Amino acid sequence: MLDAVVIGAGPVGSYLAYGLANRGYETVVLEQDDRPGKKVCCTGIIGRECAGSFPIDESVIHRWANSAAFSPPSGQPLRVWRAENQACIIDRPAFDMAMAERAQGIGVRYIFNCPVRDIKMDDGGATVKVERQEQYRDYRTRVVVIAAGFHSRLTEISGLGKPGDFVMGAQTEVNTIGAGEVEVYFGQDIAPGFFAWLVPTSSDGAVVGLLSRRNPGDYLRKLLASLSYGGKIMPTSGRINYGGIPLRPLKKTYGDRCIVVGDAAGQVKPTTGGGIYYGLLCAEIAVDVLDSALKSDNLSAGRLAAYDRKWRKRLGREM
Repeated sequence: MLDAVVIGAGPVGSYLAYGLANRGYETVVLEQDDRPGKKVCCTGIIGRECAGSFPIDESVIHRWANSAAFSPPSGQPLRVWRAENQACIIDRPAFDMAMAERAQGIGVRYIFNCPVRDIKMDDGGATVKVERQEQYRDYRTRVVVIAAGFHSRLTEISGLGKPGDFVMGAQTEVNTIGAGEVEVYFGQDIAPGFFAWLVPTSSDGAVVGLLSRRNPGDYLRKLLASLSYGGKIMPTSGRINYGGIPLRPLKKTYGDRCIVVGDAAGQVKPTTGGGIYYGLLCAEIAVDVLDSALKSDNLSAGRLAAYDRKWRKRLGREM
C-alpha cells in the first residue's frame, strides 16, 4: 500500500509530493494529462516574497517587474513604480515541469494520462480508481491529496462539496509592439466586475487575458482587437485558454484519509485570482499535518482537521 496518492501534477501537488517523499513516504502523483503544465490559464506573476520563499528556478523566470500601468475607465492611466523588483513573471508550463522533475528526483512516481474516476475510503485505507488506456485500475493508499485544480469533481465525489463562487479566466499569447511593463485594464466594457491584463514575457511577446463571469472569450477578443488597433500588439487569432478561478474556499478541506489543496480547495487570492503562493503555503502546512498523522497512523477527519484550521488561520483574513 502506498503512503500517499496526490491527484494533480500542478506546482502545488508536486511541491506537496516532494515534501512527503523527502520525509520518507512512498508517494505517487496521478495526472490526467500527458505532462505537467499542459493546460494553463495563468499570468505567471509571482510576488517577490513567494519567489524568495519557494524553489523557483531561474530558468523558468521570463523576467522581473518593478512597475505596472493601470488604465481605468476614465482614460487617465496611473503608473506605479518601485526601484526594486516587486514580482517575477514565470513560464508557467516550464515551472510546473520543473516542480515535477524536482519531486521525481527524490523518488516520487508520476503516472500520466491517468484520470481519476472515483475515490472510496474504508477503515484500512483509500482506493483511488483511475482509467488508463480504456482500462480501470485501483491504487490503494493510506491518504489521498486532491490537488487537481478548480475544474475537478473529486471534491464533490469525496463529499467535500465545491467552492461557492468562481469567475472564468481567458488568456492568449500575443506578439507585442513595445510593451515594456505589466498593464492592467478596468471597465465594464473590458472585463465587467473584474480586470484585464497584458503581461510581457519577452522583448516582443506577452500574454493578454481577463476575468469575467460571462462570455470571457468574447470580451477577450474585443480587447485584443482594441489593443491591435491601438498599435500595442500585433493582430492575432491564437488559441485562447480558459480556466475557472474560485473566489471562495471550500467550507471543509479535509475528510477521512483525504485533504484538498490549491485551486481545488479554493485557496486563491480573490482580488487577483492568484493561487500559486497561497497553494504552496497550504502545501507546506499539509505536509506537516500529514507527516504527524502518518506517523501515528491516525488519518481520521478529526486528526486531519488540523490542516484546515492552520491554513485558515494563516490566510483567512487575506481571503
